Amino acid sequence: MEPRNFKGNSRMKKRTFTGFGAKLIGLLLVFGCLAHSALASDELTQPKDRVFGDWLVRNLSAEPATLNPITATDAYAGSVNNYIYETLLKRDEKSLKLVPVLAKRWEISPDHLTYTFYLKKNIKWSDGHPFTAKDVLFSFNRIMDPKVDAAPLRGYYQDIEKVETPDDYTVRFHYRIPYFLALEMCGGLPVVPAHLFTSGQDFNSSPIGRSPVGTGPYKLLSWKTGSEIVLVRNENYWGEKPAIERIIFKIITDSTVSLQVLKQGGLDMVGLEPIQWARETQNKRFTEQFRKLSYYQPQFNFIGWNCRRAIFSDKRVRRAMTMLVPRQLILKKILFGLGAVVTGPFYINSPDYDKEIKPFPYDPKAALALLKSAGWNYPPGSFVLEKNGKPFKFQFLIPAGAKLPLQIATILKEELHEIGIEMSIQRLEWAVFLQKINDDDFDGCTLGWALGWENDPYQIWHSSQAVKGGSNFVGFRNGEADKLIVEARKEFDPEKRRKMYYRLQEIIHDEQPYTFLFTSKALVAVSKRFQNVVVYPMGLAPLYWWTPKAAQKY
Repeated sequence: MEPRNFKGNSRMKKRTFTGFGAKLIGLLLVFGCLAHSALASDELTQPKDRVFGDWLVRNLSAEPATLNPITATDAYAGSVNNYIYETLLKRDEKSLKLVPVLAKRWEISPDHLTYTFYLKKNIKWSDGHPFTAKDVLFSFNRIMDPKVDAAPLRGYYQDIEKVETPDDYTVRFHYRIPYFLALEMCGGLPVVPAHLFTSGQDFNSSPIGRSPVGTGPYKLLSWKTGSEIVLVRNENYWGEKPAIERIIFKIITDSTVSLQVLKQGGLDMVGLEPIQWARETQNKRFTEQFRKLSYYQPQFNFIGWNCRRAIFSDKRVRRAMTMLVPRQLILKKILFGLGAVVTGPFYINSPDYDKEIKPFPYDPKAALALLKSAGWNYPPGSFVLEKNGKPFKFQFLIPAGAKLPLQIATILKEELHEIGIEMSIQRLEWAVFLQKINDDDFDGCTLGWALGWENDPYQIWHSSQAVKGGSNFVGFRNGEADKLIVEARKEFDPEKRRKMYYRLQEIIHDEQPYTFLFTSKALVAVSKRFQNVVVYPMGLAPLYWWTPKAAQKY
């Protein structure tokens, strides 16, 4: 699902994944043999008037654990890898159509079971080795290898029976059952260079995680841990070269510091906190130097409750926790109204989102009644809730650096204290935070998902994904939900699929494994020296920016 990529938004750590399944999804297929190859006139291309040169220096609010696109599990890796790696097809930023990249065209059989991609022949990896169908097959096999840390991706490809490579420039995927997102998933499969791996090598610890080799317009120049990741333009790139010579990601985890560095000229682009947007960037000097851009992308923030923990195994408790979060107050006071409270796992502006489901209200009295019905009560003379002699006490994990998770956690801690629940807050660096989540070593946490334009909830909500490293890290399990998710994958009629999704949202709303928070705006500041800075339906596209000679700094 992307649950995968918030470009330029540092307000909350976003858990996301580097395959198409977590990014931009959606294509309505019709019966018959479908083929695609030519570019449409409304698709995004490099501007003809671009001037080459200059660098783009941008903020990265957490350091990726790896740049291996198959095992990476966060948006920060995706932000870097988007410039290094390419896929067979992509969703165009401007037209939202699926367009060829490494493939020149594709065909879909009438029964939606066979997907054939014909690859371009002039493409090389950045080390000069030719790109062929062997790389696609190798990458698919690594995703499906249970020893590889690719659980979030694996579920999207589980119904593929076999992959054939009749020649070096043809790849054919065979499905055992139809899947409505098969084209996006096959075309968006992350591809790594097979020639860099040897038989028996541990893929998870491969050097490619620190030294990526891709087919894209940029390649890695250097990575200084805790400091910066530097990309340089690939001068041998097979496609149209971008204008900007280097893209530098400065690793700055504190949003206050990143804004200061931006104002001092050390950054060209940064994501803003709501208070920074509303109060700290309104002066004339700032607006003369920077563009302020705000836009919605498919995403939501949430609090996740570990349903495997005895303390959160009862849905009455989870619902009570939701009713103790003053979401409207947080939206108004902390987010300055720059968003909307959500109730389910689909993008709020998508027709798949059920607007008939209303948020549970902030209601401490009703929450206490629910807790008491679940067996939590005050012992004589105590104001601490207990059950079977054990106090209601738990740990809440938040990623360090960004302010919003800490603000939410602080408010929640105060609300819970008033009702007799003790919550401790643990702030962790991003890589450590993710490891805790993946190891099921948490009680509650706050995160965000980046969604696709059309979504398959399997990755996050199916019970088979409630495993180590899986995206269903809260351990949500429901038989009816599993059945709906599986049936929806085979349904090509969007209206019929939508009915299944509405019922799924009713189940999730009733169970409350998440306290759904907000869909909020991306808030970005960009130096005015860059030209062609446009907000597209998928956000910003720095790959197409350029700088006039007189304005170039580097």
